Amino acid sequence: MQRGIVKGRGATGNAASTRFGLPAREADGDWLDARAVVDDAPHPRSPRTTVSVESPRSIIARNSSPDLPFDRSVNPYRGCEHGCVYCFARPTHAYLDLSPGLDFETKLVAKPDAAGLLRAELARPGYAAATLGMGTNTDPYQPIEDHWRVTRGVLEVLSQTCHPVSITTKSDRVSRDLDLLGPMGREGTAAVALSITTLDAKLARILEPRAPTPAKRLAALRALADAGVPTYVAVAPVIPAITDGEIEAVLERAAEAGARGAFCIPLRLPNEVSPLFRDWLRAHFPERAGKVMTTVAAMRGGRDNDPAFFSRMKGEGPWAELIRTRFRLACRRYGLNRERISLRSDLFRPPEGDQLRLF
Repeated sequence: MQRGIVKGRGATGNAASTRFGLPAREADGDWLDARAVVDDAPHPRSPRTTVSVESPRSIIARNSSPDLPFDRSVNPYRGCEHGCVYCFARPTHAYLDLSPGLDFETKLVAKPDAAGLLRAELARPGYAAATLGMGTNTDPYQPIEDHWRVTRGVLEVLSQTCHPVSITTKSDRVSRDLDLLGPMGREGTAAVALSITTLDAKLARILEPRAPTPAKRLAALRALADAGVPTYVAVAPVIPAITDGEIEAVLERAAEAGARGAFCIPLRLPNEVSPLFRDWLRAHFPERAGKVMTTVAAMRGGRDNDPAFFSRMKGEGPWAELIRTRFRLACRRYGLNRERISLRSDLFRPPEGDQLRLF
């Protein structure tokens, strides 16, 4: 069912999830209250952002996916206020009995104990360091980080222990932590990827309504590179008939800003993301909706999504091959991916106990 545009938000409504017994629900309509502290000048018809606290027993999530270059990650937050309509992490909100739609971008969860939990896990006997991913599920530098600073706390632990970390974000807030990331980058224990889907600020505001503008992300790339941090640009997702025409331009601007590497991923629409994206298309680009989804199906084996390992990040068929070819040629033209950036784990030193720090 087509829904109306919600100003300042990505999803056009709250999608139902049947996988976890989640009933269909609508936004609560409480849109005319005074703005919440965590909101950045919300539109008067936009739902307020709320933040609850989670106290998990552990903070390092493990994975065995062959599609990922790391086997562990830390996610400081659940949900993401950036509101990217295509976000593959949206279905995870159903685990909380919340909708992957507007709930995902307005009902957020912070993990303020993350730094302490991480310190304890790194101190366990036998822990072997390897690159830890951040920004693998939801953005560690979304707006609520200004107040909660959970990501900052995690980085302080990683910096103190010389533990390697790879960060992916859409926010220039990452440059706020250059006092930590600069030295880590220069010693080879940190790398950062800025996700830039488009250079068109107007389109970005529709796609990623509360993420910083593309210009700010490019500026953050430059600041990181100048500080000695190995940087990447993530052209992800590539949306056919919406952003695919900008692949070369994004790579060129990122290279000019100091990026050393790049990667791209064609649009993938797992589970509840597909109906949300279809509603968004009908609301914002009704004349292109058919072409977009036909091309997506051509890259995903006739479906909206291909969840299989190896192919889910690349797509298949002529359209996916065309994207890969254009990407590869542009990287060569602009000097990207000339070298493989490997982070160092040999510098890791386990956290010291409180008593040891007295001496």
